[in-house]
Amino acid sequence: MFNYPSDIFNQSAVIPFKNDKKGIKILLIKSRNGKWIIPKGIIEKGLTPHESARKEAIEEAGVDGVVSDLLIGEYKYDKWGGTCNVKVYPMLVNEELSSWEEDFFRIRKWFSLEKAAMKISKPEIADYIKLIPEIFSKEFNGTTRAAQ
Repeated sequence: MFNYPSDIFNQSAVIPFKNDKKGIKILLIKSRNGKWIIPKGIIEKGLTPHESARKEAIEEAGVDGVVSDLLIGEYKYDKWGGTCNVKVYPMLVNEELSSWEEDFFRIRKWFSLEKAAMKISKPEIADYIKLIPEIFSKEFNGTTRAAQ
């Protein structure tokens, strides 16, 4: 067993979404083992959890936007001989990059709310995805742009 620093078990993630003519869409990415997931990673020193989650979205999914500091929820998973606790935040996407740090092995795809909730491997995240329309209306005032 490895001795990992305890802060690697504290992570954050975003549920990237956009509102287009067909309604709210959720962006998922493929993990290395082929599962559909949301961008997440270790909370970096000097960044708040939602700032760190935004950085992960840029690196893993090639999207940028407004991340609310509203905590949607949390989930846990086992890795590195411990249990990681992941804080999940909503991200209103306003930019899709044509190339990004992990584009050589990450596939990204937009899904309807229903399909994203079905594709995601963790039931907690599926529940959080279903909250996005209400969060979009309240937290982002139902507009495609929000203050950063």
